[in-house]
Amino acid sequence: MQLIYQCPKCDAPNIEVVSADTSKLTCSSQDWSREITTADIEDDRPKRCLCCGNEDLWRQKDFPQALGLLMVVTGGGLSTIAWWYVEPTWALGILLVFAAIDMVLYAVMSDVLVCYRCSARHRKANIHDDHPRFNLELNERYRQEEIRLAQAQKSS
Repeated sequence: MQLIYQCPKCDAPNIEVVSADTSKLTCSSQDWSREITTADIEDDRPKRCLCCGNEDLWRQKDFPQALGLLMVVTGGGLSTIAWWYVEPTWALGILLVFAAIDMVLYAVMSDVLVCYRCSARHRKANIHDDHPRFNLELNERYRQEEIRLAQAQKSS
């Protein structure tokens, strides 16, 4: 499994390959480390975040968001140009082609587990199909927790 995370101490981006033999995560630029125990990983699947230890992980497609946004803007722009030239068949065809590409990518792309607390991404892991997807209520709870902790540190 591959873990992509930001160091909790210095915010440096890190990428580490984690296997059953890995016993510790270490930051490449700071003196930060976290022990990985057998309770953290089961069958090449993280039971909790390997970076912060949080048990709440959500599943999403492992696809670059910037590329997805570029596809939406390109499809919308080309379709708008076709509408401008009064070619509704071409405009709808362009939208259908981009929708078909999106469906194929959704079916082909693998899943990744993301931590609600630290946004660490656990790639190439053995993810069960019944693993929960994004939960807005749970995300809001972690967002509010982060705000309260920042305010508490600011006032002390």
